[in-house]
Amino acid sequence: MKKNIAIIMGGYSSEYKISLKSGNVVYNYLNKDKFNLYRIHIFKNKWVYVDDADNETPIDRNDFSIPLKGNSITFDCVFNAIHGSPGEDGLMQAYFELLGIKHTSCDFYQAALTFNKRDLLSVLKPYGIKAAPSYYLNLGDEINESKIIDKVKLPCFVKANKSGSSFGITKVYKAEELKGAIETAYNEDDEIIIEGFLDGTEVSVGVLKLNGKTTVFPITEIVSENDFFDYQAKYEGKSQEITPARINAEQLEKVTQASRKIYDVLKMKGFSRSEFIFIGNEPFLLEMNTTPGLTTESILPQQAKEAGIELGMLFEYAITEALA
Repeated sequence: MKKNIAIIMGGYSSEYKISLKSGNVVYNYLNKDKFNLYRIHIFKNKWVYVDDADNETPIDRNDFSIPLKGNSITFDCVFNAIHGSPGEDGLMQAYFELLGIKHTSCDFYQAALTFNKRDLLSVLKPYGIKAAPSYYLNLGDEINESKIIDKVKLPCFVKANKSGSSFGITKVYKAEELKGAIETAYNEDDEIIIEGFLDGTEVSVGVLKLNGKTTVFPITEIVSENDFFDYQAKYEGKSQEITPARINAEQLEKVTQASRKIYDVLKMKGFSRSEFIFIGNEPFLLEMNTTPGLTTESILPQQAKEAGIELGMLFEYAITEALA
């Protein structure tokens, strides 16, 4: 009997358009002979099922079901393709846990932790995971440029603490640019992390538990045509994404071990994609994404292809693991 699978997409953040694209790729590539697929758009003003003719039916949020033609459609599993809130910060995960519905993403605590860059790096530091020097600000805090620069040096990155797809990130070269960059970050979040610039090779590492084993995919090297791996570089072709990465054997071993360690220490489930920069042979963690992009151009699907896994099977593995 075919399983009913809800593919949730959209969300409440600036990333909603990317999420809709990811969700539709999942819908198009999953095997419809094996699964009954339902596209669910999650927005602040509506949760709706969208059929192939773009007709919308409201979701019953009491049990996450769809009232259709006198029947109530319930789900065996939810495929989470929401980038940002509420799909990547733990809100949907907690909701599904309360309802007892299986889903392809990690648990709610892990989602909330990894979505918060500051907390993630703090939790992983005792496990030997290296990160750039950083300075924290909350909305309303005094902005002391000299203290910030003493801590992180210049150039530095000013980032929204809880945001993705490079929204709210600015690379700062001069002290007088700090306040403008901080204002930009506050447009996305009321918490900020300011990090020292790491000058080295940037890589992205995808991980998924396959048949109960933490599996690290072939690693991607990121070469941005812009000043850093910003929104244009990620989504508008302004970067080279080279898989497998052009790194030496020691770098490959260390970043593979670090990625697997992070996944296991945090007791992760589902997809993750972690970004690192090498200083010499040492990988420094930038961030971890638990709902990475899943379009045909996205990094994780590129890595799966290099590993010999076609897109439909990649998505099916995530469902199989969730149901198991």
